Amino acid sequence: MEKLNDTIANFVKITPRSDRFTVKRFHHVEFWCSDATNTAHRFSWGLGMPLVAKSDLSTGNFTHASYFIRSGDLNFLFTAPYSPSVAAMENLSDTATASIPTFSREAFLKFSTKHGLNARAIAIEVEDAAIAFNTSVAQGAIPVAGPILLDNINRACIAEVQLYGDVVLRYVSYLSPNCLFLPKFQAVNEASPSSFPLDYGIRRLDHAVGNVAELAPAVSYVKQFTGFHEFAEFTAEEVGTVESGLNTVILANNEETVLLAMNEAVFGTKRKSQIQRYLEHNEGAGVQHLAVASEDIFRTLREMRKRSEIGGFEFMPSPPATYSRNLKKRAGDILSDEQIKECEELRILVDRDDEGTLLQIFTTLVFGPPTIFIEIIQKVGCVLKDETGREYQKGGCGGFFNLYHFGKGNFSELFKCIEEYEKILESSRTAQAV
Repeated sequence: MEKLNDTIANFVKITPRSDRFTVKRFHHVEFWCSDATNTAHRFSWGLGMPLVAKSDLSTGNFTHASYFIRSGDLNFLFTAPYSPSVAAMENLSDTATASIPTFSREAFLKFSTKHGLNARAIAIEVEDAAIAFNTSVAQGAIPVAGPILLDNINRACIAEVQLYGDVVLRYVSYLSPNCLFLPKFQAVNEASPSSFPLDYGIRRLDHAVGNVAELAPAVSYVKQFTGFHEFAEFTAEEVGTVESGLNTVILANNEETVLLAMNEAVFGTKRKSQIQRYLEHNEGAGVQHLAVASEDIFRTLREMRKRSEIGGFEFMPSPPATYSRNLKKRAGDILSDEQIKECEELRILVDRDDEGTLLQIFTTLVFGPPTIFIEIIQKVGCVLKDETGREYQKGGCGGFFNLYHFGKGNFSELFKCIEEYEKILESSRTAQAV
């Protein structure tokens, strides 16, 4: 055991430069919904993400309504279809004015019927969307939409391949940098920052997690066409509880700025796996949760909790008292006594490795069915400098996904919190039945 510990302590992670095309960052997540207006406003209010651009009837889009909200580098897009008769009255085809040219009403209706309101596209910015698409398809990716140039002014290109289930991996690249989001989107100024501040400190998408029926083929498929490397892997024995568990693999690009995790269910446990419950309600694979990074998680959560019961998001049940009592021992040299107290009051999970510290918390289910939820995180440490001297935070910082030092207790605590939440729902159903 001592020899193993020495090996772990001296372990140096080497990142393979295996990407098949140049990947820059997460670009946006698009949700397909029947009511884009109210869904966008709910996320805007609940997460502190102002509405900054739109494409709808008022901008000449007769195909779909799309509303774009942003906080820092975190971008969410909410899209709902118009009736085909709207475009027909203008003597146009159903897709002629679409700002997202890959949008299909037929695909939307199929997706919505199966999955309800959920994430349809995980978009990443690449150097060249056409090259990314062609390379991916050549390496076995299932094509969904070939490269499309969006216009001849602020030229951008998008293309899509299947990620898992009915979720697509969307490639976005720009030929001109002077573009708010995508061409045909119009800027929105709903209120001045002084009169209606909507900034709770959330800054970017850290990772996206999907649930799949079988992990090995799903990972092999994505790994093959992207070239992404395995960032970490966890089994039920490492991160589960006595009642349930899961197996997880995380894939990352060269710079580890795009982290795509996938989970599969574990069978034979006391309770039905949370992953299996998701797959049943979602009618197949899909996005389980989105982890958004905050620059000040304490401020973010104080603002979010103010709005929990008035249109915002609620949070998973508190971790057990034993977890809170160990906080000072676990992170007392990193966090002040006041911060540890705030972690206890705000129900924040804390873990660390030899590079940094991770603070995290999870919302309850976003849309009702046991499918998608949001994770709020902050990473402390892991600050590096690029060739220009600009500071940046290393991908995967804070122990999250670190194979040897990952806060596996946090994963187990998350499972316990979800199990407690499910028990609350089960108790409510039983009481109503009586």
